[in-house]
Amino acid sequence: MTPTKVKYQPNVLAADTLTGDKVVNHQQEDLGKIEHLMIDLANGRIAYAVLSFGGFLGMGDKLFAIPWSALKVDTVEKQFILNVDTEVLKRAPGFDKDHWPNMADLNWANGVFKFYNTKPYWD
Repeated sequence: MTPTKVKYQPNVLAADTLTGDKVVNHQQEDLGKIEHLMIDLANGRIAYAVLSFGGFLGMGDKLFAIPWSALKVDTVEKQFILNVDTEVLKRAPGFDKDHWPNMADLNWANGVFKFYNTKPYWD
């Protein structure tokens, strides 16, 4: 009997290995890349991944706080999958590099989680 090979799925990774990773949707359309991981210090977990989308050569990119639970990791292609159409992402609540929202504001956070149809992790 041949042992079954089990694909290794890492459960713990260094945050800097994820920044810069590509984000695509289920249609394999490029949605941008991960710029930052935002940590909820009180709960000790990743709250959001900040996605950059649009722009040209890093100029004019719009940033989006994507709930961590809305992303799936594709370890084979070393990318993230976000189940959002590019046209929907263009209408998502976003910000630019010089005008970040107050991510501790629960009204703002609830709106983001609702937009991506994910349950807030603090509920």
